[in-house]
Amino acid sequence: MKAADVLELVDLSLPDPNGRRRRLASAHTVEDLERIARRALPRSVYDYVAGGAEEERSLSNNGAAIRRWRFAPTALADVTNADSRTSLFGHDARAPFGFAPTGYTRMIDTTGEPAVAAAAGAAGIPYVLSTMATTSLEDLATLSPSTDRWFQLYVWKDRGLTRELVDRAQLAGYRVLEVAIDTAVAALRTRDVKSGFTIPPRLTLRSVFDIGTRPRYWWAMLRSPALQFANVSSPSGSGASGYSIANITQQFDPGVTWSDLEEIRSHWHGPLVLKGPIGPADALRARDLGIDGVHLSNHGGRQLDRAVAPIDLVRPVRESVGPGMSVFVDSGFTHGADVATAIALGADAAFLGRAYLWGLAAGGRPGVDRVARIVHQELLRTMQLLGVSTIDELRGRGHELLALA
Repeated sequence: MKAADVLELVDLSLPDPNGRRRRLASAHTVEDLERIARRALPRSVYDYVAGGAEEERSLSNNGAAIRRWRFAPTALADVTNADSRTSLFGHDARAPFGFAPTGYTRMIDTTGEPAVAAAAGAAGIPYVLSTMATTSLEDLATLSPSTDRWFQLYVWKDRGLTRELVDRAQLAGYRVLEVAIDTAVAALRTRDVKSGFTIPPRLTLRSVFDIGTRPRYWWAMLRSPALQFANVSSPSGSGASGYSIANITQQFDPGVTWSDLEEIRSHWHGPLVLKGPIGPADALRARDLGIDGVHLSNHGGRQLDRAVAPIDLVRPVRESVGPGMSVFVDSGFTHGADVATAIALGADAAFLGRAYLWGLAAGGRPGVDRVARIVHQELLRTMQLLGVSTIDELRGRGHELLALA
């Protein structure tokens, strides 16, 4: 080899002096971002995101159930122009995935829900704001007017507050309303109990130690406005302080029934989705009540432990309700191939939760952008290697493209 050839192989460029950008650039998978997030977050906050209910069997089974499916690709198909675009309730999306609702997002990074919504808007995918968010419905609408914004509603014991939240979402221009039905009572999150974790966090000996080991995290939190449940901290939604996760979850109502859903249906003028561990029979009942879609979820393994993995509900629910009802799914999705599996089983879209929180913790808004880009690239690559060029083709040929291990 000649000296000139050797010189062409030498890269003497200096590394990026910005540590956060450098770490994000080194992340090529969501798993990489989780490792970065784990180093950035206090242990109790990391466990709050990573943990599940009770023995965490639902949590561990969600991803395992997705990965039990194996691909059976088509040979010699022209996939030069593979395209992941789709339509969700008549709205164009650049890919069939979105960002699921997560509570108390500003605890992960001070940029919180606005950063997630902005990243979703830039990626051309929907973002579902949680009732338990740390940014109000109205503020998020102002900050992200062009994002496809959906809202997840809990039906409270205070039906007046429930009705007020529906009204506020409608007035603020949220396009889709999702009614969560898997929180009749609050679950036991074992990791949080063992660590003494609370929302809002309390200053204890353990948290003082956390401050010493994660000073950058705590310094950012101390410089930011106080964390609060921005949508439900007071009956007027004004965000009054003094509400903890304990007294907020006391508003979860074990008495919610189908009649409550009928009331919401009559009041909400846009697409309405039922969210939870919904089987074929309940999906049919929802369709007959005029519900537009179901979002199959076990709350990421954070509510009922030992629950069926939502991915295992996709095909039977789709076969039950037919092509006219939208079917979404979450819980355990961290890779574009996971999304492809859900679509091949009949889903309209899959939603990611923890995945974007890892990006948020690792790098704020740029970290969430990176998650969207990684998952989108993984999805497109999977489609091309499967021999399909469109989302409709992937869904329509799902039976021949998938096999159980």
